Amino acid sequence: MTATASFPFMRFPALRKAALPLLVSALMLPAGAWAATAAEQLRAFVSGTQSATGSFTQTTKATTGQGAPNQSGTFSFQRPGKFKWQVVKPYEQLIVSDGKQLYQYDPDLMQVTVRAVGEAIGSSPASILFGSGSLEQSFNVAPMPAKEGVEWLRATPKSPDAGFSRVDIGFRDGLPAQLELLDAFGQTTQVTFANMVRNPAVSADSFRFVAPKGVDVVQMNQQPGQAAPR
Repeated sequence: MTATASFPFMRFPALRKAALPLLVSALMLPAGAWAATAAEQLRAFVSGTQSATGSFTQTTKATTGQGAPNQSGTFSFQRPGKFKWQVVKPYEQLIVSDGKQLYQYDPDLMQVTVRAVGEAIGSSPASILFGSGSLEQSFNVAPMPAKEGVEWLRATPKSPDAGFSRVDIGFRDGLPAQLELLDAFGQTTQVTFANMVRNPAVSADSFRFVAPKGVDVVQMNQQPGQAAPR
């Protein structure tokens, strides 16, 4: 039995798998130094972390209360715009950006979808967490009450075609701890981050994707005469 795939940080054509993070977030604040607001922690995270690695878990629920199977996996990023978001359970799926092209690979479908990074993440949470953009440029930001030691903010997209209604981002000790996104269809996606390591040495080759032999490569918005990358 299959479901529909999407990444909670981006807008993708529907595939058959359950939701991938609509992802894919550094930090100058010492842990426990003071209760900085979520917006302050986010700005420090963006300005102070050039790369990071970690793990995630994700749940997605529809307005009916029905949910897709929980997902878990690993992520890494290197500014500006390079990241890898890899679902390990309950199935395998991979999203990789080399800073120019974004690849969404579904091993079960034997298909990879390729598009320009700017078109894929645009004014989305991914452009803030993995890029180098300014939150206020694309979002209206409002503080939210802290819960269980996590400082929260709510970011509402200024663009009417962002594909989601709002995203709540929670920070603890200067690191992104949780993210909750409400999409245009009323689905709620919750992502919890763990085991995050700031500014590790990350090889540029880890963000390079080469389609396995026999995989169908679908180039979105391809220019005439432009060959699909392999």
